[in-house]
Amino acid sequence: MPEPITPVSFPPAFLWGAATSAYQIEGAVREGGRTPSIWDTFSHTPGKTAGGETGDIAVDHYHRYRDDVALMAELGLSAYRFSVSWSRVQPTGRGPAVQVGLDFYRRLVDELLAAGIKPAVTLYHWDLPQELEDAGGWPERDTALRFAEYAQIVGEALGDRVENWITLNEPWCSAFLGYASGVHAPGRTEPAASLKAAHHLNLAHGLGTSALRAAMPARNSVAISLNSSVVRPLSPGDPGDLAAVQKIDDLANGVFHGPILRGAYPETLLAATSSLTDWSFVLDGDLRAIHQPLDALGLNYYTPTLVSAADASVRGPRSDGHGASDHSPWPGADDVAFHLTPGDRTEMGWSIDPTGLHELIMRYTAEAPGLPLYITENGAAYDDKPDSDGRVHDPERIAYLHGHLSAVRRAIADGADVRGYYLWSLLDNFEWAYGYEKRFGAVYVDYATLTRTPKSSALWYSQAARTGTLASTETT
Repeated sequence: MPEPITPVSFPPAFLWGAATSAYQIEGAVREGGRTPSIWDTFSHTPGKTAGGETGDIAVDHYHRYRDDVALMAELGLSAYRFSVSWSRVQPTGRGPAVQVGLDFYRRLVDELLAAGIKPAVTLYHWDLPQELEDAGGWPERDTALRFAEYAQIVGEALGDRVENWITLNEPWCSAFLGYASGVHAPGRTEPAASLKAAHHLNLAHGLGTSALRAAMPARNSVAISLNSSVVRPLSPGDPGDLAAVQKIDDLANGVFHGPILRGAYPETLLAATSSLTDWSFVLDGDLRAIHQPLDALGLNYYTPTLVSAADASVRGPRSDGHGASDHSPWPGADDVAFHLTPGDRTEMGWSIDPTGLHELIMRYTAEAPGLPLYITENGAAYDDKPDSDGRVHDPERIAYLHGHLSAVRRAIADGADVRGYYLWSLLDNFEWAYGYEKRFGAVYVDYATLTRTPKSSALWYSQAARTGTLASTETT
C-alpha cells in the first residue's frame, strides 16, 4: 500500500531537484570544439544585456561540475535537471557529433549517478547554434529537422543512463521573446516569423520525441517543459476582459499544448493572428508528427498574468513581465492591456502568488488526465548579499518556496499526479538579458571568485528533500 498523503508530507518517491541551463552556468564557450550559439552572439552585441555581460565564463560549471555535484549531494537532492549545449555537441547544428563535447555530459551524468542523483536532460534551452540562425533560425522548417538529428545523437550517447528527457524548455520564450519582442536571442522583431518559429519548435519537439524513442530504451520518459501562463481577467465579469484572456491564453498556452496534446491549433488563435499569417507553413503531416504521446509534462511557473481589453491605438509600456521592448511578444494582441498583479514582488517585479501554481497544475490534470506532471522550474530572484560572517540569509526565498511547495502538495491532495519539483535555480548565474543582476540561485556565487555558498533557502530546501515535509519559514 502506498503511504497516504497527509497535509504535511509528500509521496515517498517524489523527486526533489534543482535545475540549470547550459549557457547560464557552463562557461568554457570556446573549449572542446564548441562554436557560438545565438546567445553568444546576442550577449556580445552592445546594448543587448545589462552591463554588456556575457556567459563566456558564467559560473564555470564546465570545470567545476564535480564540486557542484558534490554540493547537490550534500544538500540531499534526488534529481538534477540540466540542459545540453547544442553547439558543444554539434557545433554547426548539423553533421557528426564532437565527441569531446558529448564526453563532458557523459562525465556529468556518471558523476550524478555515482552520487545517487537522478539526471534529467533538457535538449534545448534557447541556445541555437549560430550557423542555424544564419540559415534562418526557428522560422525555417529545416531547423526542426536538424533538431531531430541532434536529439538522436544525444539520445544515443546518454540514453542508457538517463531516464528522464525534456525536448524543449519554454518554447514560448524562444519563439516570441526571440523573434517578436527581440529581448532574447536572436533579437529579431518579426511577428509573423515568431508564429512560424512557434510551429517549427512544436515540430522539433515532435520529431525530436520520435528520434529519442528510436535511440533509447523504451523505459525512458520523454516530456516537454512549458511556461504555461495562468491568465486572469482584470474584471472577471467584463466580456472584453474575458476576450483578452482568451487571446493571451491562446498565445501563451494553446499555441503549444493545442498541437502537442490535442493535435490542433486553437481556432481562436488562427483567427486572432489571421492578419499576420495564413498559417500555410503548417504542412500536411505536421500536426500528426507533433502530436506524439508524452510520458510526462513539465510545467514552469513564476507568476500569474493579469489582462484586460485595451484600445489598440494606445501604445505604452507593457506590464507583462517579459522585458522592455518597443515590440510586443504577443503577435496579434495589440488590443490587450497587461496589468501588474497585486501583492509582494520578487526582484524581477513578478508578483508572488502560489495559487497560480495550484491552478496551473489542476488545469493540466483536467486537460491531460493520466499524464504525470513535474514542476520543472519554480523560484524567485532576490538581492542576496552575504553578511559579515559570509552567510547568505534569504528568508524571502524560503517563504516563496514554502508557499509554492505547499501549493504543489495541495494539488497532489486534490488528485494531481505531480511527481517532482525542480527548484530554479541551483546556482546564481547569467540571467539572460539581465546579465548577473538577478540572483535566482539557492546557492550564492561570488562572481569574482566563483566561490559557492549555500543560502539559507538551500538549507531549508535540503531539509524538505531529506524529510519530504515542509519546515516552518524560519531561516535555517
